[in-house]
Amino acid sequence: MTLLFIFDMDDVLYKYDWRARMAAMSELTGLSFLDLRRLWWHENGEFGAEAGLYPTGDEYLAAFEEAIGHSVDVDRWLEIRANAMTAWPDSLAAARRASELGQATLLTNNGSLLGDNLSVVAPELVEIFGDHLRSSSYYGARKPNPVVFERTLEAYGIEAENAFFADDMADNVAGAETLGITGHHFRTGVELHQAIEEFAAARA
Repeated sequence: MTLLFIFDMDDVLYKYDWRARMAAMSELTGLSFLDLRRLWWHENGEFGAEAGLYPTGDEYLAAFEEAIGHSVDVDRWLEIRANAMTAWPDSLAAARRASELGQATLLTNNGSLLGDNLSVVAPELVEIFGDHLRSSSYYGARKPNPVVFERTLEAYGIEAENAFFADDMADNVAGAETLGITGHHFRTGVELHQAIEEFAAARA
């Protein structure tokens, strides 16, 4: 029996400083925080991108540049995203343990540009997850929509009762639990590690 361990990224495996990212994006684009929110962070922009509206990184970039009226250097965009992330050792240790107990995969609400470059912005995850670094855009739906979890289970051929999901957002955990996935509302890496061990032991 294979177990599937699904992990959110931001504020689970990494501390994510969204304000620092937006400050750097304002400097990059010449737009204020409020202008960036108005022009891109909505259903036809970032939130749509997270649900697969722009299937490729190139399409994401083109839509973003059109929305803000400014060309964007991709390397700098990725650097800004990476600089807003600080790895949490305890959480990484828990994910590493999960990869020993079954298949570990990432499921982060993000668009295809980040999805295509997760190994760049989150290099610590490569040894743990291998090429199983996926954004929600890969599945064409975003958390907490149960569809994204259904498609994740289908991709791995795993039944819901053999899947574990960790996220810092209660709504996302609830979305997974509607399918019978074991949800864990993240608080600390130590608690996450314990929950992983208990989940695996119950299915031994």
